[in-house]
Amino acid sequence: MAITLSYHAQTSVPVEIEGFTTDWVCDKSIGEIERFEIFHGNRKIPIAEMFNVSGDPSDKRMEFEGNLSGVHWIGAHMTSGSVRIHGPAGRHVGSQMRGGEIVVEGNAGGWVGAEMHKGLIHIKGNAGHLTGAAYRGSSKGMTGGTILVDGNAGNEIGLTMRRGLIAIGGAAGDMIGFNMIAGTVVVFGECGIRPGAGMRRGTLALFGPNPPQLLPSFRYATTYQSQTVKLMLRELKGKGFVMDEALMQSEFDLYHGDFVSLGKGEILFRHEAVA
Repeated sequence: MAITLSYHAQTSVPVEIEGFTTDWVCDKSIGEIERFEIFHGNRKIPIAEMFNVSGDPSDKRMEFEGNLSGVHWIGAHMTSGSVRIHGPAGRHVGSQMRGGEIVVEGNAGGWVGAEMHKGLIHIKGNAGHLTGAAYRGSSKGMTGGTILVDGNAGNEIGLTMRRGLIAIGGAAGDMIGFNMIAGTVVVFGECGIRPGAGMRRGTLALFGPNPPQLLPSFRYATTYQSQTVKLMLRELKGKGFVMDEALMQSEFDLYHGDFVSLGKGEILFRHEAVA
């Protein structure tokens, strides 16, 4: 049986619950959990002032109910267990998480899975800017794990990404894979300008119908069928991600770059989209 947190507050002031994880609650009583301190703006309050708490926390399953679009850092730093959010969530969902699974049955704010190390995050709606990204001033962003976004996502997806997989089912914004070190970002819809700018290694798979213009520091390499893409698509399908399965038999146009950097990155377009 999961522990359930039902959000009942009505406030326009941000609420931050960083540190409230399945790992922390699993050996606590309901009374101890209700006294956990969260931030309402710059003021510390017990979590029970904004959430009704019930259930059994021992199996490391956590359920959030209500409109949590103003509640930030849900699941940040978690290392195991599962979190399910029945509705929208705020910024920093799963930030720096090291294991476990988070499912958001709605939209999420910016910085989903920022500097994530391991685990799975599945956003059933849209995500904001900087999904899987490095925080400003950090040398690397996401270093492992998987982020799935069924809808659209914002700018700078995978900023300075080091490892892992990000898949966007809809459209994405500008500067995807900016300064990317390694890892994979897949976008099934359209995307904005300057994808892969400054990327050193890694893969951007841009499968939308209208591929963006690449920077002149990328060079065409070949058109081919990719077994690696097939394996990646099978992995996504196995994780419950919905996609166009015709991609399994598609050819792809491969470009290398960014040659203003190391130049060992690759960008893939669906060949039919640019034929």
